[in-house]
Amino acid sequence: MTINVLLADDHSILRDGLAALLQTQPGMTVVAHAQTGREAVRKAVELKPDIAVMDIVMPELDGIEATRLIRESSAPTQIVILSMYSTTEHIFRALQAGAKGYLLKEAAAAELIAAIKSVQAGRRYLSQRITETVLDDYLREHHPTSPLGKLSSRERQILQLVAAGQSTASISAALFLSPKTVDTYRSRLMQKLDIDCFAGLVKFAISNGLTTP
Repeated sequence: MTINVLLADDHSILRDGLAALLQTQPGMTVVAHAQTGREAVRKAVELKPDIAVMDIVMPELDGIEATRLIRESSAPTQIVILSMYSTTEHIFRALQAGAKGYLLKEAAAAELIAAIKSVQAGRRYLSQRITETVLDDYLREHHPTSPLGKLSSRERQILQLVAAGQSTASISAALFLSPKTVDTYRSRLMQKLDIDCFAGLVKFAISNGLTTP
């Protein structure tokens, strides 16, 4: 089955280059060009292409708003954003507007083809760099809410050994720490977790998957 594609970008050289690329792909054809957002919406509604490859910055109507209008229309067209912007603000706005794919203009030709095929098959497509940007921002904005998030790597190690029944001497030997340092860590753990007994540490470690009952 042929995938019909609409190319929307205000730079004719880029559109022509993309058209030449896509026309070489078996089962893929470019059915229309648009150089403004409004033109992209009109042609998507009229021609109902399978995929619209859309820039964000365009005259009259930006690509994100054009995406929203196309998705609200009767057109079955799915949108792949092809943009120079990699900020989470642009990415999230595009996805919220209904785009199913997002990749950067610096992407290789093979990635654009993969994105079109993936979206046509009903899957979302984000380029690797976009995925990393979204994940990095998410991790920065969403701090761990689990009590384990309060603990350092060393504290988690010691908690796991304590809960497993290891003595202070054996823990200090395993981690190359002095017994006094191990005891300090144990006291700090109980303070951070608001636990006042050994049994409480064991129960916490089991409930958080650090050791088995």
